[in-house]
Formats: sequence, structure tokens, C-alpha cells
Amino acid sequence: MPWILLWAALGSSVLAAQELKVKITPTLSAVDVVHGGQAVRIQRIQDTGHKIIDDFAKTSRPCPEFCIHAMVVAPGVETLGELELLDFMSQQVPSGRGLVIDARLPDFHKIETIPTSINIPFTVIKADNPHIGQILSALGAEQGSNKRWNYQKAKSLALWCNGPWCDQSSRAIRSLLSLGYPPAKLKYYRGGMQAWKSLGLTTVVPAAVTPS
Repeated sequence: MPWILLWAALGSSVLAAQELKVKITPTLSAVDVVHGGQAVRIQRIQDTGHKIIDDFAKTSRPCPEFCIHAMVVAPGVETLGELELLDFMSQQVPSGRGLVIDARLPDFHKIETIPTSINIPFTVIKADNPHIGQILSALGAEQGSNKRWNYQKAKSLALWCNGPWCDQSSRAIRSLLSLGYPPAKLKYYRGGMQAWKSLGLTTVVPAAVTPS
């Protein structure tokens, strides 16, 4: 179902358009999700004079290593914008068919994250991790008697990191592909935290599940 039809069908979980001045789209004011077992309302900051004042206000990180990444991370992997990510959160995550993955290192994640995200750092998504089998099993993959992984029941994953200059999620995606994860079940939110915060969208502090 296209995202615009989904919002119309959500009813009580979407605010009336006139309730907020700074909306997500002309007809969408906010989206309700669940993060860490608690309800979180995703909306944009209503202060029209608000400016980013933390590290995500930086424009010029040195390259290498912080180079601008391509829009397409790998063939067959869909790149998402904010509306598509919200759509994924509303359709795939509640049904158990999908997960939003914060692929950053834990020190980043614990400061703030995008609602519905779980933290699986890119450093643990690699073939030589002795626990990679447990991770793939948790994502819904099944290992056959021949030791090969079957991804038929694996979840769709939307991965993100700090921004278009950050390679943590793209490295995680490439590692998953090398392990046989189907590209059609992987999504890349290239904008990451930089784009999410630049649009004034809600973030949460994982330990307290506090919207910010």
C-alpha cells in the first residue's frame, strides 16, 4: 500500500493536519510508533527558529574518512528517504516483518537514536564474528544441515548511521550481502541521523525512551 494511503488508514495514530504548524507532509502531522515497549510520537520540532547546535551542525568533515557516499549502496538494495522510512516503520516493524537497524557503534546509539531502531553495530556484522550465527538467527535466517543460510523467512532490514558521510551502515549492508542476505530485504537510509535531525524529526534516548 502506498504510504499516503497508509496514513489515511491509520486513523487515530495520525494527527489531524491542522494540529501542528510544522508538518511532515501537507496532510501528515505525526506518526505514532512503539520504541522499547513505549509509545513514541514522531513529529517535527515546532519552533520555526530552531537550529541544530550539536555535532550534526558540522558541514565539513575530512575526507578520507568522512567522504560523501553514493545514493545506491549496492545493486538491488533500495535507498530510503524519510517518508519511506516512516512507511517502513508503520508497516514492516509492527507486523514483525521488518527491523530498523542503527548500525552505529554503541556510544553513538546510547546518546540518541531514531525511534523503533535497535542497535546492531556494523563491527559485529561480519563473517569472522564467532556470534554471527546468533545474529542471523535473530534476524529470521535459518541454517540448514549443509551449514548454508536460508533467508526465506528473514526480516527486511532498514539500516542507517550518522549521515551521507558515514560508512557504518553501508559497511553493515555489504557484510550482510557477503553472508548471502538478499538485497531485496535490505534498505539503506542514506540520510541517517544528520538528515533526520536537519528535518527536526523526533529522536529518542534509548535508556529512557525519552523523545527529544
